[in-house]
Amino acid sequence: MKYPYLSHHYFTDFPAADTLLATQLYTNLRNNELRGFKQKLDSLFSTNSNDPAQELREAFRYLTYYYPDFTPPRVATIVTGFLGNDLYISDSLIVIGLDYFGGPQARYRPQVYDYQLHRYQPAALVPAILFFLSDKYNRIDPADRTLLADMIGYGKAFEFVKHMAPQTPDSLLLGFSERDLSRAYNSQTQLWAFLVENKLLYESSELKKQKYVGERPFTSEMGPEVPGGIGRWIGWRIVSKYLAEHPEVSLPELMKMANARQLLQESGYKGQLDEE
Repeated sequence: MKYPYLSHHYFTDFPAADTLLATQLYTNLRNNELRGFKQKLDSLFSTNSNDPAQELREAFRYLTYYYPDFTPPRVATIVTGFLGNDLYISDSLIVIGLDYFGGPQARYRPQVYDYQLHRYQPAALVPAILFFLSDKYNRIDPADRTLLADMIGYGKAFEFVKHMAPQTPDSLLLGFSERDLSRAYNSQTQLWAFLVENKLLYESSELKKQKYVGERPFTSEMGPEVPGGIGRWIGWRIVSKYLAEHPEVSLPELMKMANARQLLQESGYKGQLDEE
């Protein structure tokens, strides 16, 4: 194979079958439907508003500002007919499966649940990459397995993305609809009270934690209209409140904070709305 790294990292469903992979790719490339699909994607991503290369260059400029030792990785795009993963991300290389990110305008969509499709649209591509890149800078305490630690970890990651792509709407970054985001904001006092009263902040059961930070259509334990992953958003609210109370703290300093309990205490967050 001309690009062996693809079979090792991108086409993970073909771990040791390069011949089979090459045959399937050749078949797909000769498929007229797939060719038409690729042409549509090329047209979609060639517009200035959907150009991932331009968006990434801008985000990388911000990243280099906050982390001067950051070296932008090489970025490659590919269309395979959903044979590979949606993204492969490393320090030196990013491979984007454009077929996953065509959005509602594309002829074909990835086979995921409807509530997950929001992640697979052009505008969600760069935030998704930045979210993965945040892992390198997001210090966590491996001994802290609590829900609060998970919430704060997500909150810092969202704050990282927002600093690198400040024009990204919060709803898109979170995967919430504007209606869900507004409703969550206005009911956060009740949401926070639920977590506190049910002693969930220091819960360490993975099964229980996933009910609040896992990807779900809604958080049924809190109500049918509470979006899934609500704990991630509350974690971001805590981080945002902390930064509002400590404007002298830089993003790199925030990302190094591994003590979730300390961050919560010093944020003063108790489910309150922002002061007008």
